Amino acid sequence: MLETIEQLTGQFVGIVWGVPLVLALVGSGIFFTIYFGFPQLRFFKHSIEIISGKYDDPKDKGEISHFQALCSALSATVGLGNIAGVAVAVSLGGPGAVFWLWVAGFIGMCTKFTEVTLSVKYRDIEDNGTVHGGPMFVIKNALSKKFYPVAWIYAFFVILSSFGAGNMFQSNQMSSVLKSSAGVPEWASGLIFCFGASLILIGGIKRIGKVTGKLVPLMVGVYFIGALTIVLSLYENVPDMFMQIFAGAFAGTAAVGGFAGAAFKDVIIMGIRRATFSNEAGMGSSAMAHSAAKSTPVQEGIVALLEPFIDTIVVCTITALAVLLTGAWSQPGIAGSEMTAVAFETVMGPIGRWIVTLTVTLFAFSTIISWSYYGEQGVTFIAGSKYIPHYRWVFIGFIFIGSIAQLHVVLNVSDAVYGLLALPNLFACYMLLPKVKEALNEYQEKRNRGEIKPFK
Repeated sequence: MLETIEQLTGQFVGIVWGVPLVLALVGSGIFFTIYFGFPQLRFFKHSIEIISGKYDDPKDKGEISHFQALCSALSATVGLGNIAGVAVAVSLGGPGAVFWLWVAGFIGMCTKFTEVTLSVKYRDIEDNGTVHGGPMFVIKNALSKKFYPVAWIYAFFVILSSFGAGNMFQSNQMSSVLKSSAGVPEWASGLIFCFGASLILIGGIKRIGKVTGKLVPLMVGVYFIGALTIVLSLYENVPDMFMQIFAGAFAGTAAVGGFAGAAFKDVIIMGIRRATFSNEAGMGSSAMAHSAAKSTPVQEGIVALLEPFIDTIVVCTITALAVLLTGAWSQPGIAGSEMTAVAFETVMGPIGRWIVTLTVTLFAFSTIISWSYYGEQGVTFIAGSKYIPHYRWVFIGFIFIGSIAQLHVVLNVSDAVYGLLALPNLFACYMLLPKVKEALNEYQEKRNRGEIKPFK
């Protein structure tokens, strides 16, 4: 019976994350990019200037800085998808999947700009300064009352996703990798993660922002240096590797362990699906973290442009190059984070495996603490902020459950529900595109007149 349910829920995930959703996400990203005139190119330099603190206005409403908001969002997106997900994409779609990963990352930058701009523009701010934002608040505050059920559904799906994809899946992977690498029992890992999360979550988004502001640069830096070491040690193969990526993008090849001769359609789907699953562009989830920033709508949207760039074009690419250059992608019998660990170990020896172990743990833990905040926003929308403490304790309990249990059915349903987040979010984005364009044009005009300038 359980096996049948697992198969059915697995099929449900496959249906949700099938071609229609991929086309909706990609098509939306392309349309937004053209509609707004390629803001990911026009404002890329400006986005870096903003997160450096030059434009931080102490009079702006919000709870955290631009940099902390970006790190809080990145802590949720830079996770196991960057290590295990990319390895899966390459093993099944071949080198060509990397090209479509880049495409998804590039157009995802504009999708992220759109959803974050709306979330900041239509956020709720309590009298005590506490901020609540996200697609459900956008739908409630910007659209007619008849769409309120759509907002409620999004909030409910966010809560479910926070317990599954944002919590139990992460803790399960953390405990598994610590047991295989260091022999730490799953229950011990679970208790440690619960204790660490409780210390952070009690402080809300302000403490999350402070922790992720230090944790994200550290974990990305360690992982990037390790992967870059692999690339530099095999630099003579890099040009040929890029040739394979571009050739495979339109031809399709799979590794021995994958299905032989991946079709062109499969190569595209694997690259785009893994990129979207990693950077969350189109889901509207990370817009909740950006909503808490001390910022104006367009300015925070410009900051959010960097998120898919860092997550997908930088971190995912460095993972892909590592598994491709070392040949780990073509070794049968290995997949996911183990494939990445083999790639690191091939060049760096045992220390390479430990780097992957450390970063898997940090990536997963950072995802957990950020997704707890997303779940809180869903709880606030449905039941009110007074229930947030109750949610936090239940959320911490699920960290332990995820560490010790095999919950394939729950995780399958959660992954599917996570994919469904795109539907209400993209609906709101399309309905309010003129509002975003109006705000963007006004912002650009003020910049041209010198009214928007650095404070530092």
